[in-house]
Amino acid sequence: MSATSAPTPTPADAPPWRLSDRLGLGFAWLMGLLFCVVCAAIVVFLVVQGVRFLKPDMLWTNPKVGFNQNTTGGFLAEIVGTVTVTAIALVIAVPVGVGVAVWLTEYGRPTGLARVVESTVEMFAGAPSIVLALFGVILFQAPFLAFLSATTQGHAYGKSFFAAGTILSLLALPIIVANVREGLRAIPDHVREASYALGKTKITTIRRVLLPSARPSVITGTMVGAGHVIGDTAIIIFLLGGTYTLQGVGHIPLLSTLRGTDSTLTSFIYANAPTGELNQPQKAYAAAVVLLAMVFLINVVVDISGRKARELKWT
Repeated sequence: MSATSAPTPTPADAPPWRLSDRLGLGFAWLMGLLFCVVCAAIVVFLVVQGVRFLKPDMLWTNPKVGFNQNTTGGFLAEIVGTVTVTAIALVIAVPVGVGVAVWLTEYGRPTGLARVVESTVEMFAGAPSIVLALFGVILFQAPFLAFLSATTQGHAYGKSFFAAGTILSLLALPIIVANVREGLRAIPDHVREASYALGKTKITTIRRVLLPSARPSVITGTMVGAGHVIGDTAIIIFLLGGTYTLQGVGHIPLLSTLRGTDSTLTSFIYANAPTGELNQPQKAYAAAVVLLAMVFLINVVVDISGRKARELKWT
């Protein structure tokens, strides 16, 4: 006696949508389209205005004093400052974020401490950058950190690449932790058990199996965190000094840069906007399109790494 299976329902057999469901779907579509239109309008406006005023020599000349916008140089120092402070922030945030994510996901002991760390990471994710900037000013003006910035008669200036990069790393840290934890949780338990069956220790399994498998998530978290670092302005204004060219401190090359001051593209745009102290909108639009291009490249890397993560299927 053979069992007969129930007929598979077809879309035609589905009950009709209620009016509230149709209205909800239409509202969702409307909001999605509105978001796309607003985003496209912003991008098109910045690109048109930026390309209109961007000149190649702006990319390799520093700002200088002039009587009009055509004689005040470019923003090479700001590009270098953006790249430098982002690199410092990621050098700090990536290893710390990966380590915290591994500990919370694979160990989580003692439980009380794990909860405190998890809450702290979430707090950093929601903290306004202006609050972190004020904290950084107080921290790096302390006497025991005076060697990290310029000093005047024993008083620490508290503004340097190291100070700004350290506080900016707190913006990237929660994003890296969240992405790496998500990548580790996506790995099935039988992968860990297979490694243990081969005689591998837990730390070896993490280092040789889990972290390589979660590499796309690490890359995604790093790039998204870099986008947040590049786009911040408050911490830069408070902790990087606001000088429009690189001002090193001391004579040791690398240490001189870390202790020095500069500005980034975001602070340059802020100062040159029509409401800024310099009021050079042409320079602001030109710098904005360069910043937009940097963020676009980051998004491309995130998209590629995300596709690789989706292609990795566990059975």
